[in-house]
Amino acid sequence: MPKSRIRKKADYTPPAAKQATNIKLTSRGWVAPVMLAMFLIGLAWIVVFYVTDGSLPIDSLGNWNIVVGFGFIAAGFGVSTQWK
Repeated sequence: MPKSRIRKKADYTPPAAKQATNIKLTSRGWVAPVMLAMFLIGLAWIVVFYVTDGSLPIDSLGNWNIVVGFGFIAAGFGVSTQWK
């Protein structure tokens, strides 16, 4: 029985090196301070409302002061989506 021919494999050649592209990130240094400020304002708003038995920060809003506090916290989460 005839022997099959041995195939000659090509030598390994690594793929061509890619050029590194510069990624231009915009400066987002304002995001972290604004985010933390919104969180703290919202937390302080709710704490002041509970500590003063609803007479502060805005008496006429009543229990809607809680919604305002959580609104500041939600705005902080909204700003956090801009953080890179």
